[in-house]
Amino acid sequence: MSVHLHWFLPTGGDGRTLVDRHAYTDGGIKRDRITPVSGVRAPDIEYLAQIAKAAEQLGFEAVLTPTGTWCEDAWLTTTALTQVTERLKFLVAFRPGVISPVLAAQMAATYQRLSRGRLLLNVVTGGDSTEQKRFGDHLDHDRRYARTDEFLQVVRGVWSGQPFDFHGEHYQVEGGLTALPPDPLPQIFFGGSSAAAGPVAARNVDVYLTWGEPPEQVRQKIGWIRGLAEKEGREVRFGIRLHTISRDSSKEAWATADRLLGDLDPDTVAAAQQALGKSESVGQQRMLALHGGEHDKLEIAPNLWAGVGLVRGGAGTALVGSHAEVADRIEEYHALGIEHFVLSGYPHLEEAYWFGEGVRPELAARGLLAGVPSPLEGVPAANGRPASAPGGAPLLIAGGR
Repeated sequence: MSVHLHWFLPTGGDGRTLVDRHAYTDGGIKRDRITPVSGVRAPDIEYLAQIAKAAEQLGFEAVLTPTGTWCEDAWLTTTALTQVTERLKFLVAFRPGVISPVLAAQMAATYQRLSRGRLLLNVVTGGDSTEQKRFGDHLDHDRRYARTDEFLQVVRGVWSGQPFDFHGEHYQVEGGLTALPPDPLPQIFFGGSSAAAGPVAARNVDVYLTWGEPPEQVRQKIGWIRGLAEKEGREVRFGIRLHTISRDSSKEAWATADRLLGDLDPDTVAAAQQALGKSESVGQQRMLALHGGEHDKLEIAPNLWAGVGLVRGGAGTALVGSHAEVADRIEEYHALGIEHFVLSGYPHLEEAYWFGEGVRPELAARGLLAGVPSPLEGVPAANGRPASAPGGAPLLIAGGR
């Protein structure tokens, strides 16, 4: 089992701090009025194209796009980016409750033909009722997962190329059909830590995603989903969602983490923790429990830092350390059964280079990578940095602004 490395497209904005998404005074809807936060980058197509091209050059297999009120639409954005990339795949996040499953199956088929097979699907059931209601979805938490279960059954049914009937609580389909099924069928990624989510993953998905919890918690979660899948006569693969801060030395990496932490004033942290505490997502509550809103115990496992989760929802932990240390932690998760690593960092362009030029060669040397090699592999290094880096260093200087 090889490691699959994926990066992230910040379609809600990017920047040199952890609070860039909060910099828009109007909530991110208009991008011409921002508070005095330096280094905020709007998610325009030119900037997202830079990240996508960098990810492809550095050997990442795919990039994840988020979904929600404060993000650009993932389907439209990534379709545009297929035109400026060649091999890069796009892990498109979407919410099943706000789109017809037959239409979603048809969109996926069209996407595969337009992109020549570069679509992956990330099904996001949704853990925030307020957010769901913005899109006209008024189901409670458990019923949303029950609907996702039916949604995925319909999608797979209409991908068969034959008329498909389905009669469930949430969907009634007669003769559902994708006349030209996608080729290949997109892999379906899915995450959820609640009791309602587990059976949905076991019955329907290809890759179960977890946020970056400590290894022992991840081991338990893998065992839980694997056991449920075995009862369904299926096998599920596993992935993890993490941030990374990788540098030439551990000292430099932790200095960068400290600088990110130093940007967070107490009022910002308190407001974020209050908002995140209202989430119905069990996964989000598990993220919050890792640090309890406190600053003094953020290294919750070796090289695993929970500082991101002080102000940001979703993935709240980062792998922090030297390139070899970060590779060690990836190898540790891989030994538990994690195959897909969906990574990100702030800013995403610079951190892609730090990881791609530093950690990826470490993983390749350990025999953990397969597939299309990075063009940077095999390039002689100077002072631990591949010669391809301009000036011997990537764009971000450790500890700098």
